[in-house]
Amino acid sequence: MVLKDKVALITGAASGIGKEIAIEYAKAGAKVVIADLALDAAKAAAEEINKSGGTAMAVAMNVVDEAQVDKGIADAVAAYGTLDILISNAGIQIIAPIVDSTLENWRKMLAIHLDGAYLTTRAAMRAMIKAGKGGSIIYMGSVHSHEASPLKAPYVTAKHGLIGLAKVVAKEGAKDKIRSNVICPGFVRTPLVEKQIPEQARELNISEEDVIKKVMLKDTVDGEFTTTADVAQTAVFLAAFPTNALTGGRWMKRPP
Repeated sequence: MVLKDKVALITGAASGIGKEIAIEYAKAGAKVVIADLALDAAKAAAEEINKSGGTAMAVAMNVVDEAQVDKGIADAVAAYGTLDILISNAGIQIIAPIVDSTLENWRKMLAIHLDGAYLTTRAAMRAMIKAGKGGSIIYMGSVHSHEASPLKAPYVTAKHGLIGLAKVVAKEGAKDKIRSNVICPGFVRTPLVEKQIPEQARELNISEEDVIKKVMLKDTVDGEFTTTADVAQTAVFLAAFPTNALTGGRWMKRPP
């Protein structure tokens, strides 16, 4: 129970990596706030945790809506008394070559990944500073926080940006014992990645098997997908670390 009585808000937690982190946090003793655009799915995820003996609640949160972000975090504090951990996980993916991409999609991607990270970070830091107990802010980066891939210009740009934000949070938050870290996994076989496989096969004119072997996994040290459990365990480790020594860092499956 390394997170016993800690309060964690996780964005995009109704499914995929976010849900896996929420489940592991609840097992570790945390009170979990499932923040998601899909409120019904968030409620279902929270109910699943509660039925398993954990403690969870759901809040509606569009991470690019300033008022909704502030309200969601305020609701979490009102319900559980504090906020100790923020996992900025919400994100999407759009596949297209730069020359065929649109400004609308570029702005949408950066808004969800970067504006969302900024707004949730700001609200979380305000709550943490007011409580005076410190806290941990963890961003869901990617191997694309360090490397580039064809067809993913806005995604790569946004994931690089999270590294910069985390470094600033580490410096500004230090006096208030607020830590920040970025988890940068390789490809995790979530519905988001499953959707990319046929899209990249069409764009690159190769088979789906070659997308997996020659694009997604070609540079990994083990030739395997990262699992949601791998990411969740890393998130538990970072949030539970007993000192402020680990801050501003980037946790990766493979080197840049």
